[in-house]
Amino acid sequence: MASNVNPTVRRRRLGQELRRLRELKGMTAEEVAERLLVSQSKISRLENGRRSISQRDVRDLCGVYEVEDHRIVDSLMQMAKDSRQQGWWHSFGDIPYSVYIGLETDAASLRVYDPQVVPGLLQTPQYAQALIAGALPETAQGEIEKRVQVRMRRQERISTAENPLRLWTVMDEAALRRVVGNRSLMRDQLEQLVEQSQLPHVTVQVIPFDMGAHPGLNGQYAILEFPDAADSSVVYIEGVTSDLYLEKANDVQKYSVMYEHLRAQALNVDQSRQFIADIAKEYAR
Repeated sequence: MASNVNPTVRRRRLGQELRRLRELKGMTAEEVAERLLVSQSKISRLENGRRSISQRDVRDLCGVYEVEDHRIVDSLMQMAKDSRQQGWWHSFGDIPYSVYIGLETDAASLRVYDPQVVPGLLQTPQYAQALIAGALPETAQGEIEKRVQVRMRRQERISTAENPLRLWTVMDEAALRRVVGNRSLMRDQLEQLVEQSQLPHVTVQVIPFDMGAHPGLNGQYAILEFPDAADSSVVYIEGVTSDLYLEKANDVQKYSVMYEHLRAQALNVDQSRQFIADIAKEYAR
């Protein structure tokens, strides 16, 4: 796949444009489905970018919406073609959170709150392997290794010198205290976390136990923002059997406000770095 083509993002942009055309026509998704003799859920999945869209689908929808400008139709058809190409993650086979990886690959910034573990983009290979093996005890060793490889590949977004991902993460103290693997592994992980927190595009903050109740007690989430203004921000909530993607402006705003409260209640950057370093020393004893 060409490095400048992200199929996940292409699907989102195409879906947004198709939704815009439908709304300009004043039609509901149900009405469109009836015209094309397909299910309403198919139209919804095409518009939210969760389903691959063929050039035939685009042609049929443009016909329903009476799009007469051939340049618009050709542009949408090209987007459909690009959206069916494969991203780098497809070479690893079936990845349950491939939609998220596609979004993360194209994001300009990522805000993460994690109450239980060190975020994936900041994990050492050893920590990632021990974590995945513990969280998915019935997973074969080969599958665990594949997931670790994917996680390490994702980390290139923060290690690259050209246009790195702007990462801001807030962690609960529990993520630092939970012994994943063994104490030596945890020391290495926290020492790396201290090093990574000094990168100009990586910000790490910690909420200590004695801070008490805070807005993040409901669980982990991430907010992705994109360089193109046409791409709306996304709130990602990871699930056990399925993931949740929130794109409505009101939902994103609520989670963004909650994240601002988390950042305000957490230790500042320097205090957090020292806090992590002190716990790392405890693991060395």
